[in-house]
Amino acid sequence: MAEPKRVTITEIAAAAGVSISTVSRVLRGSAPVAEDKRQAVLAAVKALDYRPNIFAQGLASGESRIVGVVTQNVSSPFYDAILRGVLQGLEAGPYSPLFADGYWQAPRERQALQLLLEHRVEGLIVLGGASPEEELAAIAETTPLVLVGRNAEAVPCLRFDDFRGGYLATQYLIQCGHRRIAHIAGLLSHEDAVCRREGYQRALADAELEADPDLEIEGDFTEASGLLAVGMLLGQQRTFSAIFCGNDQMAYGARLALFRHGLRVPDDVSVIGFDDQPLSAFTTPPLTTVRQPAMAIGLEAAQVLLRLLDGEDPNLKTFAAELVVRESVARLR
Repeated sequence: MAEPKRVTITEIAAAAGVSISTVSRVLRGSAPVAEDKRQAVLAAVKALDYRPNIFAQGLASGESRIVGVVTQNVSSPFYDAILRGVLQGLEAGPYSPLFADGYWQAPRERQALQLLLEHRVEGLIVLGGASPEEELAAIAETTPLVLVGRNAEAVPCLRFDDFRGGYLATQYLIQCGHRRIAHIAGLLSHEDAVCRREGYQRALADAELEADPDLEIEGDFTEASGLLAVGMLLGQQRTFSAIFCGNDQMAYGARLALFRHGLRVPDDVSVIGFDDQPLSAFTTPPLTTVRQPAMAIGLEAAQVLLRLLDGEDPNLKTFAAELVVRESVARLR
């Protein structure tokens, strides 16, 4: 399909019967214009279906009205929910988002940040990632930046209490009588995965239960890694009655592995996840999990960035963990 022809302000001026400079003043609101001429320009804009080139406007004005957003896996349901929150937070204001994916790799993330900066973004939201803190701090000196899901001293950060979430999940399994609790962690190069595992280990210690390293397996946040992890546990004949998975996607894979080995959830093995993705309420059985309000986090990230762009205090907050009890955990008989 051919790209539609871009309407120019010269064509608008001709249609409205005014000068090019008058059209420019109306579109930019930079100076008063007689009402009859303003209405003629607006009518021509509507008739010609004019759509401004925001990048060209940015070059002319020095303001792009674009904010950059670096995600790490645009296909992830969790990151998708955060991005929808960002969109919601920006939709009422003058800024539009430009997205780039870092793929949890520092070189790719560096390229994504450079691309966005070359597009003259006025602010940045970085979701997680592997970029060194000093590089992000250097960018933040000239471009307002909000970091989501990581701790950094020199950059405004929005945090979720991953440690508390891991603790609550494991504590609930212990309260249900489970003592041999396996843990499928996310990639331990990620701060959130480490904090969730630490919460798991602390809950065991507080219950005077000894952690068994043989019951801890590192996954990569995908369904396939949950499937493989449970296969490894069963293949090595590890004894466990419950599994705490570092996110819901790994819990889906763990549930499938148990099914393939003839084990029922929760009758034979209880399973608990992390994130509370929308699908988790509709799995068989519905998944008990720790709610991480992804859309609310994205919305707050956008609002923090807008406050920074307005020269205001970012007013950062940490999101609390909440256990969502459904039907994938049963009391140990």
